[in-house]
Amino acid sequence: MQILLTAATIVEIEPFVEQVRKNKISRAVDILITGIGLTATTYRLTKQIQLKRPDIVLQAGVAGCFDQNLELGSVVLVKRDTIADQSVIELKKLKSLFNLKMIPHNQFPYRKNWLVNPHLELAKKQKLKQVSGISVNQITTSKQIIRFYEKEFSPIVESMEGAALHYVCLMEQIPFLQIRSTSNYIGERNKNKWNMNESILNLNKSLFKLVTSLS
Repeated sequence: MQILLTAATIVEIEPFVEQVRKNKISRAVDILITGIGLTATTYRLTKQIQLKRPDIVLQAGVAGCFDQNLELGSVVLVKRDTIADQSVIELKKLKSLFNLKMIPHNQFPYRKNWLVNPHLELAKKQKLKQVSGISVNQITTSKQIIRFYEKEFSPIVESMEGAALHYVCLMEQIPFLQIRSTSNYIGERNKNKWNMNESILNLNKSLFKLVTSLS
């Protein structure tokens, strides 16, 4: 199986890349660093799969977490994602493009406003917690916006690239998986309270197991 592994930054998957350098990972893994954000991810991922179509695309990275009961450093599998800030605040309510009827709720590749992954069985051996994620162009810090997102989407994790993976792969009909490790709680800007090192370590352990099982 030809695997394309994507990440926004090399830092997030550096332990895995080191395993590749030591020949402990199958040569059937290509690595693509897309850069941060939805735009960069969409462009670079689309260009890469046009050059060399993989059997599956994996996206790995750290994420902010909405659920204070979920321990930082936990690794999760994102079952569905959407672009949360493709919206407007109107009359003290957040309204998405779907609410405004600018996009039909079930216009492909969306299903009831979500970019749903139909390939989760590919990761069933890993027994990762399956969660809903949202993607944003601006990291969420406002308490008001946090409440809006929680009410509208009930998400567990937030990233800046996940929805791009889901959108491109659904459009191109390529199986994909998005795994995330929770590095911080949403709205917490004191980085002393973040758990980046353990988050990256746990992410790469799960990534190694996932790629090994797929290979």
